[in-house]
Amino acid sequence: MVDSKLLPIAGGFLNPVADYLNSKRISANTVTAIGFFIGLLAVPLIIAEYFTVAILLICINRICDGLDGIIARLNKITNKGAFLDISLDFIFYGSIPVAFAFLNPLENSLPAVILLFSFFGTGSTFFAFSIMAEREKIVSKKFSKKGFYYLEGLVEGAETIVFLVLMCLLPNYFPIIAYIFSLGCLITTIFRLKIGWSNLR
Repeated sequence: MVDSKLLPIAGGFLNPVADYLNSKRISANTVTAIGFFIGLLAVPLIIAEYFTVAILLICINRICDGLDGIIARLNKITNKGAFLDISLDFIFYGSIPVAFAFLNPLENSLPAVILLFSFFGTGSTFFAFSIMAEREKIVSKKFSKKGFYYLEGLVEGAETIVFLVLMCLLPNYFPIIAYIFSLGCLITTIFRLKIGWSNLR
């Protein structure tokens, strides 16, 4: 919902770092992969209840997600890089609810499953529209520098970061946070279905 407004602000902080990494010939795909594996390390830390360190790794993962796009634009955006970026993003997003399900199977399993189910909705509408938009040559004005076009929604990257961090800050309230997050994803899915159906031929 707020990604289009936050991206220019984040870019102001990340651009110098991206310039430095690019000068050292560190590719966007390398940053994507490193960020992904750092993010996955949050899973065992959550299970072991090292929530503060997990938050740090989640934030590093998201910083890498911002850096890889900037580095890609400094060179040349490739379909391969965009594919790797968004694929690893969704795998990472799904890993955090799974970690909380392992942390407390009795209380967290059901909300984790419902949250993962809601991810299917946001993910499927995300990918389906980007594929159809490419076929119909639809270009986003707000995200013109992205490697693909996707519809906005109530829950996007920024909101996802907030929810993931909240889960770690308030682990005992994971079920409530997960249900609220799931509702946001459901609203996003319905919105994307409506807009996609209205705008595609």
